[in-house]
Amino acid sequence: MRILCTNDDGIHARGIANSIAICERLGDVWVVAPDEEQSATSHSLTLYRPLRPVSRGKQRWAVDGTPTDCVLLAHGALLPQKPDIVVSGINHGPNMGEDVLYSGTVAAAMEGLSLGIPAVALSFAGREFDLIETWQEPLMRLLRSILQHLPFPQNTLFNINVPPIDGATAKGVRITTLGSRVYEESLQHMKDPWSRDLYWIGGGHIRWTGSETSDFQAIADNYVSVTPLHLDLTHYSEVGAVRQWGLTL
Repeated sequence: MRILCTNDDGIHARGIANSIAICERLGDVWVVAPDEEQSATSHSLTLYRPLRPVSRGKQRWAVDGTPTDCVLLAHGALLPQKPDIVVSGINHGPNMGEDVLYSGTVAAAMEGLSLGIPAVALSFAGREFDLIETWQEPLMRLLRSILQHLPFPQNTLFNINVPPIDGATAKGVRITTLGSRVYEESLQHMKDPWSRDLYWIGGGHIRWTGSETSDFQAIADNYVSVTPLHLDLTHYSEVGAVRQWGLTL
């Protein structure tokens, strides 16, 4: 199996090093990842300058672009054949709820899926990154069991979050839905040295909510969350109702 590993934290991140170690036990690993931090870049492409992939060893490239760029380049230029699966992550921090709309990690998996490649996104839902190493064995077993179900359902990727604990102490796996999160006080007003206003997005507090089936609740209960995500965002149950509005120009 040819496995493409990528991420949004950059090719030197601890998370992707562990992802590579896991995937090397499952197949032939190729790495195409950003050369620097690209978190929260979502599904963006670099359109107004060229991309320069730099070899970082056998079957390894660093790209001065987004995670989406990396998957596109891997598929269209760098790999000799189409990969059998894209494994994106392990992300440094959670990708649950609305985070999946901002996440470069999830976007890389989505780009793979849009190119006809099955894909999985992996995230460590905490900040004690020393614990990521403890997840190698559990995630290897989980990925192996997921790969037994290839081909995946059409237009579906799997978004996996692991709780911020030692992997050996996790209670198990839950198949989940997306929860919801609200950032509070995340917009910071500051002044530059010339007393001009500036604003910094980030920080503050996160408030999570969700049903018993949510990814948030699974993580809170120390379970691994596996959420099937679908590329088609159409709200089908509302299509008929909106048609009845009789919209006109």
